[in-house]
Amino acid sequence: MDSVIFTVIRRMRFPLMALTIVYSIAVLGFTLIPAQDASGNPARMGFFDAFYFVSYTATTIGFGELPYPFTPAQRLWTIVCIYATVIVWIYSIGTLISLAQDAGFNRAVTRRRFRKRVRELTRPFYLVCGYGETGTALTRALIHRNRMAVVIDVDPQRISALKMENYQLFVPALCADAGVPTILREAGLKHDRCIGVVAVTDDNEINLKISITAKLLHKDITVYARSDSSDVEKNMESFETDNVVDPYETFALHLAIALEMPCQFLIHRWLSGLNIEKLEEPVYPPATGLWVICGFGRFGKAIYSRLKVEGVGVIVIEATPDRTGEPAEGCIKGRGTEAETLKDARIESAVALVAGTSDDTNNLSIVMTAKELNSRLFVVLRQNELVNQDIVDAVHADIVMHPSAIIANRIRVMMMVPLLREFIVLAKMQDNAWACELASRISALVGDEAPDVWEVCLKCSGLPGDRTDPVAVIRALTDKQTVRLGHLMYDPHKRHDKLRCLTLLLKSEHGSTFLPKPETALSVGDRILFCGSSAARDDMEWTLQNENILRYSMTGKSRSPQRIWKVLAHALGVRH
Repeated sequence: MDSVIFTVIRRMRFPLMALTIVYSIAVLGFTLIPAQDASGNPARMGFFDAFYFVSYTATTIGFGELPYPFTPAQRLWTIVCIYATVIVWIYSIGTLISLAQDAGFNRAVTRRRFRKRVRELTRPFYLVCGYGETGTALTRALIHRNRMAVVIDVDPQRISALKMENYQLFVPALCADAGVPTILREAGLKHDRCIGVVAVTDDNEINLKISITAKLLHKDITVYARSDSSDVEKNMESFETDNVVDPYETFALHLAIALEMPCQFLIHRWLSGLNIEKLEEPVYPPATGLWVICGFGRFGKAIYSRLKVEGVGVIVIEATPDRTGEPAEGCIKGRGTEAETLKDARIESAVALVAGTSDDTNNLSIVMTAKELNSRLFVVLRQNELVNQDIVDAVHADIVMHPSAIIANRIRVMMMVPLLREFIVLAKMQDNAWACELASRISALVGDEAPDVWEVCLKCSGLPGDRTDPVAVIRALTDKQTVRLGHLMYDPHKRHDKLRCLTLLLKSEHGSTFLPKPETALSVGDRILFCGSSAARDDMEWTLQNENILRYSMTGKSRSPQRIWKVLAHALGVRH
């Protein structure tokens, strides 16, 4: 039985029983007490008249005595009935108000409404578990790309914050523990429109349990999980979790790329960055000289290992080496917030500093103290909390590492532009000069605006109602028409102008083509990766979805309104 209905029945059974008993006794009494008709003859009140009288008397309406004026005995019984029914009604209404204010009942009603809304979803959606900084960024990115999301978080304040967001799409949300399989099932884990589960709660164990549950209950679903622990990460990978994101290893890899090929690192930041408002300037971390790392947790260890591979000298400062461990050559014990500790680490002759503890206040203190001792330092700052953004910006670090942003970026790319991941892998095989040339081309296209990156799949999803399918192009290809890559890049308003976009990668059944030419013919099933201005993306959407605009891009001719009218008139049988 539904928990809401069960709760109502359980809590209201005594008030309903009391009402039934009092009404029954009152009605029975009126039928048994002798009455008199208008002539003074003995009479009896029928059950219907008795029930009718008790009903309007108990509700304090008071239509008067019927069918004849009452005898003293009847009036005495009426007084008893009035008090009894009013008391039992007060008891019943009080119980009902108490039920409406009951936290458990409200949770049951909320869950029932949530299940109903999830069941009614008709478009593909992602199940996002955790609405912290990472979950919020991912949900915004999904809604921005017109994708549906269902959110679960154990914190009621986060769910309230979600409901206050002005999202263009409705996002069903529930305050509950995502680690409970029943909750995941109610949130649509087994829904035929659920295309992915994102486990980004603050608890590694909960993320692990969500991943296990998702794979056991819906084997074919794609799971994206956050892990800050190597043990949990290996555990997730052991049962085929599709994508496990470790923010520390990811950042360390990017830093290593920046050391060797700054333009490669720049392109990666431009194309995969989240919430970038304008193009960032390239950074050049020093590849030689001494680096000082403050903090030897998972982040510090990841940076240390990468720098060692690159042959860079490193000194580590760690406050609790007995708990975190220390490098083979030892470390300097301390937090790094004191000038003496930094001097012991030879900060005055160092070229770079990594403030990588798990405390933002300590990291900011480390940077400020170190810069007083050596203003030429290249600074890498770990930002743990998004609320500290203003003070983090104030120290002007060369690179800021924010774990939640890294995770959100990685998962967003994997979910919405999976071809970008393949492009980045292929781009790493190119040299820095190639990357600098590509950066120049992108900059020439978008100016100071941050580039938008989007993927066009020619009938990849196959899911009805998925608005990402380019309907016009698929129909043209199905009709054996030749659609070339360049046709998608014409301005739909002026065919002689080209959109401010660039084709990065084309993936077809014949393989992947790096920076394909506009003359390339397209086929059903191809996937294309573009980057360019947001306006170019919006204009391309017209060509992808509208057959007339696609025809105009392909031939320079559009179907005239007169022609459309002729076709319509012929179909309707209208004669001129």
